[in-house]
Amino acid sequence: MANYQPAVSIGIPVYNGENYLSKALDSLLNQTFTDFELIISDNASSDRTQAICLEYAAKDARIRYYRNDSNLGAADNYNRVFELSSGKYFKWAAHDDTCAPDYLEKCVEVLENNSDVVLAYPKAYLINEQDQITGIYTENIPITASKPHQRLYQLLETYGWFHGTQAFGLFRRNELAKTVLIGKYPQADRVLLAEVALLGKFAEVPEYLFYRRNHPKISQRANPNDESLSAWYDPKNKGKIMLPQWKRYSEYFHIISRTKLSWDEKILAYLQLSRRMCLSPGFRKRVNSIKEDLGKATKLFVMNLSRTNLTSSNSQ
Repeated sequence: MANYQPAVSIGIPVYNGENYLSKALDSLLNQTFTDFELIISDNASSDRTQAICLEYAAKDARIRYYRNDSNLGAADNYNRVFELSSGKYFKWAAHDDTCAPDYLEKCVEVLENNSDVVLAYPKAYLINEQDQITGIYTENIPITASKPHQRLYQLLETYGWFHGTQAFGLFRRNELAKTVLIGKYPQADRVLLAEVALLGKFAEVPEYLFYRRNHPKISQRANPNDESLSAWYDPKNKGKIMLPQWKRYSEYFHIISRTKLSWDEKILAYLQLSRRMCLSPGFRKRVNSIKEDLGKATKLFVMNLSRTNLTSSNSQ
């Protein structure tokens, strides 16, 4: 059945995920909703990730395993599993998180019954390395307004306590395909969700069906500064002059310009974004962050220029 299109595509981008990968796969393969494909993109792992994936793929025909020749970075690997998918709905799944058995069933039901909803997700628990519940994510983002600029406002108002669990929810694939997916800079998932909010409503399933794992090797803890996190998104960023704050805010403006909206909606969306940036309590902090980015970039530029001049002098 080469032309078979599953209802749901699940994409797992993974790099050296041997510690928790089996638990993630078990939780997905044991879903009560079974009409899905599971696409794994292995980012040239050096541990047992490949062996684990091949073992599971041999047992379940719904699994499609791909391995990159080299590490593409997190952004390209996340985007690759989407590009390989064909389902009506799409979900990213991290190798270290797990889902309750009725996760897909409940989210598919929401999307099937609400044509104006583009993203469905459940409430989430926080778990540790031993699968013990250590807390809950209290974020409740009511992205339910009828107008795109109003939904953008609703999302931007959650900026201070946004954790990004919605990015692991269930999307309408055709709507997600209209976005630029995951960018190659820190917190690109925030920008993606803002772009999705311009396309339609979000809906939260009022049950705790998602388990987000917190451990020392998650990207935020393993990459404690913007420089290392930028390289995690794209290895080519290593050693480059990066302006992550500047990049992120410029992308917020870009998503408005590239989304198909009426001119009045675009103007209102620009105004909402400008208002949020300028009037929010954290504006001064963000301005200072951008200044710090510029300062770091200037120092790096001077250092690189000095090295270039020194090399040139030594070669003469």
